[in-house]
Amino acid sequence: MAPTRQRVARAVASVAGIGAAPVAPGTVASLAAVAMGWPLLAAGHAVLGLATLAVSGIGYLACQHSGAADRDPGWIVIDEVAGQFLALAALPRPGLVGAAAAFGLFRLFDIVKPWPVGRIDQRRDALGIMADDLAAGAMAALGLAALSLVLPGGWERWAG
Repeated sequence: MAPTRQRVARAVASVAGIGAAPVAPGTVASLAAVAMGWPLLAAGHAVLGLATLAVSGIGYLACQHSGAADRDPGWIVIDEVAGQFLALAALPRPGLVGAAAAFGLFRLFDIVKPWPVGRIDQRRDALGIMADDLAAGAMAALGLAALSLVLPGGWERWAG
């Protein structure tokens, strides 16, 4: 049996077992992150920002102590939560269209792994596990910002 610290770290890294989803655990975790992030965004960008920082820090520690930080297994999905929260932060407020766009862009960048996401993903440690998804989240946020410039009325009209 794994030591208590490792069991707790694995529970946190898998977001209470979401990482054990039989199909697409990263996508399932991202959907869960949208559901968790929606009320945080409704409470304000500062609240969502603090939650993103907290999940990132806790996720880093959980990955470090999970016993699997050198290989980024699919069951570690706390990184998807942090990255998805970062993508959601680009929206002015929660809304279906905006949440779907944030989800879609984040998953695209997380799966395709364009530079710098792919470069960061090559790290085989806890920092690499967390940072590649944060980079994908940042790219999604930039994509949402770019969309707001071309959408008639910007996100103020479409996000809600």
